[in-house]
Amino acid sequence: MTLISAFVLGLVAGLRAFTAPAALFLARGGIVGIILVFFAVAELIGDMLPQIPSRTSPPALIARILSGGIVGWIIAGANSSFALVGAVIGVLGALIGAYGGRAVRIAAIERIGAIPSALIEDVVAIALAAFVVTR
Repeated sequence: MTLISAFVLGLVAGLRAFTAPAALFLARGGIVGIILVFFAVAELIGDMLPQIPSRTSPPALIARILSGGIVGWIIAGANSSFALVGAVIGVLGALIGAYGGRAVRIAAIERIGAIPSALIEDVVAIALAAFVVTR
């Protein structure tokens, strides 16, 4: 179950780089989670702006890969023997989330428009993250 959680949070990181770590740290309590929530909200808002580069552009993709790896590493137990496996699974989830999410978003934009597509993706990312961290 732990590796599935690492994958799903990685997938969330591929959709929204700050949502996965924000949810994880918020669930664990402390100031870091609150700070990350502000970054996550800024990302959710910024994602709707047309001048924001693609999530698969190098800086955005690197942020998603790092986010997925970090949450996977933490979920798997940072000091456990599974930590590296969790990080790799998180990175794979982030790559699938980034490229798969981009493809789905492009298709959705053609059908329902840019803003509704972004909002639906936001809801999916938040719901998946909340589901994982509350289990």
